[in-house]
Amino acid sequence: MANAQREIWLKLNDVAQILGIHPSTVRLWSDKGILPTHRTSGQHRRYLKSEIELWQNTTRETHELEPASAMQSAIGQVRMQIADGRLEAEDWYKKLDEPARAQYRTSGMALIRGLMNYMVVNDADTANEAYALGYEYASRARRYGLNAVDATRAFLFFRNSLLEAMINTYDGAHVPPGLAWGKMLSKMHGFTDLILVNLLKTYQTLEEARS
Repeated sequence: MANAQREIWLKLNDVAQILGIHPSTVRLWSDKGILPTHRTSGQHRRYLKSEIELWQNTTRETHELEPASAMQSAIGQVRMQIADGRLEAEDWYKKLDEPARAQYRTSGMALIRGLMNYMVVNDADTANEAYALGYEYASRARRYGLNAVDATRAFLFFRNSLLEAMINTYDGAHVPPGLAWGKMLSKMHGFTDLILVNLLKTYQTLEEARS
C-alpha cells in the first residue's frame, strides 16, 4: 500500500503539458489505446506519471508513429482549430451564409479522411479521390459566389491546418527529423497538390463554360 500511495496521478491536461502536445491529441491517443490510461469511478481519464514517463522514453527510443494514429490525432487538432475561431477569422469564410459554412466544414473533414486513406493505402482510388475533392472545392466555391482566389484560400486553410496538426503530432511523439518526416510531408503534399491543381483546372473550366 505504501508504494501505491506514492504513485502520482495525472489529469489529461497534465499529460498534454508533459508530452508537449494538444489535449485533444492525448484524448485521441487514450481512446485508441496508444497511451496507458485509467478511468475513475466517474469515468474520468487519469494517468500514472510513471507509466507516462515510461511510454515517453520508449517512444523516444523507437521513433515510430503509425500513419493512421498520426491522422487520428491530427483530426482532433484540426477540429479544435475550427472550434477556437480560426475559421471564422478567414475573410473568404465571412462571405458565406451558415448553410455554406456548414458545407465547407464538412469538406474540410472529407479532405482529412481522404488524406488518411492516401497515407495508409496510397492506391489509384485515393488518387481519384484527390481529383474528386478538387472538383468539389471548385464547384462549391462558384456555387457560393467565391472567386478562384477565395476558393484556393479555402482549400489552403484546411490543408495548412492539417499540415500543422501532423507536424505537431510527429513532434509530440518525439519522431526526430529524417526519413519518417520526409515520407509524411511528401505524401501530404503529393495528395493535396493533386487536389489544388484539379481545383484550379475545374474552376477555369466552369468559368469558360459560363462565358
